[in-house]
Amino acid sequence: MLEILPKVARLQASYVLGKPLALPINLTVSVSYRCNSRCKTCNVWQRPNDDFTLDEYDRTFASLGRAPYWFTFSGGEPTLRKDLPAIVASAYHHCRPGIINIPTNGIQDKIIPTHIEQILQAAPASEVIVNLSLDGIGEKHDQIRGVDGNFERAMRTYAGLKALKASYKNFTLGVHTVISNFNIDDFEDIYHFVKNELQPDSFISEIAEERVELDTVGTGITPSIGLYQPAIERVQEGMRQSQPVGVSRITQAFRDRYYDLVKRTLVEQRQVIPCLAGVASAQIAPNGDVWTCCIRAESIGNLRDFDYDFGATWRTAKADALRRSIKAGECYCPLANAAYTNMLCHPYTVASVVLEVGQRTRANMLKKYRRTPPGRMLPVVSINQK
Repeated sequence: MLEILPKVARLQASYVLGKPLALPINLTVSVSYRCNSRCKTCNVWQRPNDDFTLDEYDRTFASLGRAPYWFTFSGGEPTLRKDLPAIVASAYHHCRPGIINIPTNGIQDKIIPTHIEQILQAAPASEVIVNLSLDGIGEKHDQIRGVDGNFERAMRTYAGLKALKASYKNFTLGVHTVISNFNIDDFEDIYHFVKNELQPDSFISEIAEERVELDTVGTGITPSIGLYQPAIERVQEGMRQSQPVGVSRITQAFRDRYYDLVKRTLVEQRQVIPCLAGVASAQIAPNGDVWTCCIRAESIGNLRDFDYDFGATWRTAKADALRRSIKAGECYCPLANAAYTNMLCHPYTVASVVLEVGQRTRANMLKKYRRTPPGRMLPVVSINQK
């Protein structure tokens, strides 16, 4: 992860100067709007399809080079594309990202584990994260997702994915819950089910957002702060009581900060920290439109019109205008994908995370030291005397 620090410095300079001095390190690639779910919180499946081909993705990734560190391959349902492993393999070949993130509804229980194993084999040096969507338990999940039997199929998919962990050390299996007005009252039950029954590597949640991309503006799916705050603070409490090791200590500390940002955004109705969407993060729509983010979903240019050169698309006059608008605070949102990059590029947040991780590490070491009996613990040596 240290290799992205020079990139972060250039992105910070880009934001200050108002000029794109670098390509984004966080890129979401929506491979299709097609979806076999009919979620109450998303209408993306109704959007027209004009999906990029594998060759078009290959040319785009070649133009990006080693700039992106974090790829998210989303949809729609990304696993509906039979060539998803080949698309991810192309991104890995050209860009060598540190993180590859793939969300899934888990409906195709006989196909998804096989596709993910192919991706793990194609990207051995990347951390591959798969997040299974879970918005309820049993029939409640099916009702919110609009598909009978979704929960049972998702559980079979989860079991198939969990079996891969024994063979692939670069695999992180998570569960993802969208907190909406449809499940806010059941969130405590969801949390306990995930923690006690599924026991994933990570449990993350996002608040349901009204996005242009999802055609959910004006639908009233977002819970009030009064309902959201106690639910998410239950997650934060569990995180703070855990004792993650290695890099997980850092990622968890950032996630804890993200949940605080969401709460403040809902209350203060503004950008709590500067948003670097259009500078450090971006999204590619299925038809090749490049967006600063999926909340506004305003195209800065289409890759097909720029011979699949991402850099040329990134430097259009429309892109500059959107960056100025975002920097002026003319929009705000709790979008997770952009928020994590924003925090990474925000010196105060990074410093506070480093301080917290250091303090927790020291506290854990002191606890371990106090449990150690006084005196030096020496190994028992058997001496044969004659």
